[in-house]
Amino acid sequence: MERSAIVLAGGNSSRFGNDKGLTVLAEKPLIKYVLDAIEGLVEEKIVVASSESQAKAYSKTLGAKTNVLVDVKNVQTPLVGALTGLEASSANYSLLLPCDVPFVSGDVLALLFDLCIGRAAAIPRWPNSHVEPLQAVYCTKPASEAARKALDEGKFNLQAMIEKLHGTRYISTLVLQQLDPQLETFFNVNTPMDLKRAELTLKRLSTDTTKS
Repeated sequence: MERSAIVLAGGNSSRFGNDKGLTVLAEKPLIKYVLDAIEGLVEEKIVVASSESQAKAYSKTLGAKTNVLVDVKNVQTPLVGALTGLEASSANYSLLLPCDVPFVSGDVLALLFDLCIGRAAAIPRWPNSHVEPLQAVYCTKPASEAARKALDEGKFNLQAMIEKLHGTRYISTLVLQQLDPQLETFFNVNTPMDLKRAELTLKRLSTDTTKS
């Protein structure tokens, strides 16, 4: 198997107040926007939850086609979620995504997969050097090993995993703007206000589609 996608849904959503991935935007849960965007792009879809109860809720919503897992360690951090998904992935390359990016671009993700071939990772990077490790593609085995080593050292952020990889390719967001001019692919729904913004963006995109 060549490509898998790992969607991290185990965050505590403290700023939002409830489970973000299952929050409805225009009659569809946020996580469904993410999974729909990768349809046809990957051969395997993995969703990582933080507890058995959360996993059951996602399984009920998503059905049998999506493999829903629970974090391998009882620590809520994206690195643990990444390790859980990477160790379960059957693919050579694995895409890491959050569950709350309703406008994630399939074109951007396809490019990242292409640019990761022969590399340890393909990670977007902003002009200020900030990177997007949760919208990036990783060579599964070395990334899994790097994640476990970082956790064994008591480190809990994705940057600790990335620092242990050799041969990472960084892709400027200026390049990605050719595919997604507004870079809406990186828009996260972190608060109720963000959800309102997402609703307005959906209406605008719907209007643009109608006009075209």
